[in-house]
Amino acid sequence: MRIFITGGAGFVGCNLAAHHLRLGNHVTIFDNLARPRTAHNLAWLKKLKLDNTVAQSLQTYIGDIRHEDELREAMTLAQPDLVVHLAAQVAVTTSVTNPREDFEINALGTFNVLEVARNLPKPPAVFFASTNKVYGGMEEVAVVEDATRYHFRDFPNGIDEHQPLDFHSPYGCSKGTGDQYVRDYARIFGLKTVTFRQSTIYGPRQFGVEDQGWLAHFIIATVTGRPFKIYGNGKQVRDMLHVRDLIAAYDAAWHNIDRVSGEIFNVGGGKDNTISIWAECGPMLEELAGREIPVAYSETRPGDQPIFVSNNAKANKMLAWQPQVKLWDGIQELWHWVSENRHLFV
Repeated sequence: MRIFITGGAGFVGCNLAAHHLRLGNHVTIFDNLARPRTAHNLAWLKKLKLDNTVAQSLQTYIGDIRHEDELREAMTLAQPDLVVHLAAQVAVTTSVTNPREDFEINALGTFNVLEVARNLPKPPAVFFASTNKVYGGMEEVAVVEDATRYHFRDFPNGIDEHQPLDFHSPYGCSKGTGDQYVRDYARIFGLKTVTFRQSTIYGPRQFGVEDQGWLAHFIIATVTGRPFKIYGNGKQVRDMLHVRDLIAAYDAAWHNIDRVSGEIFNVGGGKDNTISIWAECGPMLEELAGREIPVAYSETRPGDQPIFVSNNAKANKMLAWQPQVKLWDGIQELWHWVSENRHLFV
């Protein structure tokens, strides 16, 4: 198998690349290395001593998905069976301050990936990393607050794919544009595509920052002794999906591509892997740190959902997939990875 990963030096991308290298597949990474510390992930991949063919199994192109000519050259040389499109502008706040750049990366960049893929002599399948942010703030969904978290009043199993789209924020608009283009290229052009509306992904090699990767950001700040803020009251709930479980969903879709082409799946930790971002997460991190963690609070940010829990029933039915990594186990694993790699966060 030949896999082409845009954003392949990022958190999800490098874990996906390593997974396929271990399977003996040929991996091509396409990344502009714009995000801080992605070079660390690329260096880690290049040092993997998996077998004596790893040098021939990993190809890297430094390029930008906004530049169709760069993308076409790399993908033509790679001749992939599967393109996993992960490259993106990932922060709502950045999209508000620079909506044009957000659009060019997320909307135009995704369009470029689709156009290059469909015009190859042998068009590959295309997987797209979308987001639950395409559902917007979901203000019409009733939410109940208790001592440590918010709950959906009427959706005990979470939100499924029938939830109306509401592209709140430039980020939501640009990712939602890609989301719908990827789906429609399966219908109109017959390109084999799958869209994954992903919830909070976490795990090793995540260099979380304030705007993205909040759990990793909190852990990194705690381990390194840096201050950080909680936006809102800290009761906001997220369902956490470990990166290995996300990769398992990609694998399941690839093995069933003829049956699931054109489908959209919500993929998240689900109701069994939920946590409020500080009222519940804070005590867990304090247990790991062995001390109290001081935090500052600030106003809720625009478009920040008080709760999102993914209903994974469709993915479970069509892909025979469900999360396997328990949240506390995953949090401990991420904590230990950050602690053991403190030098990467200097």
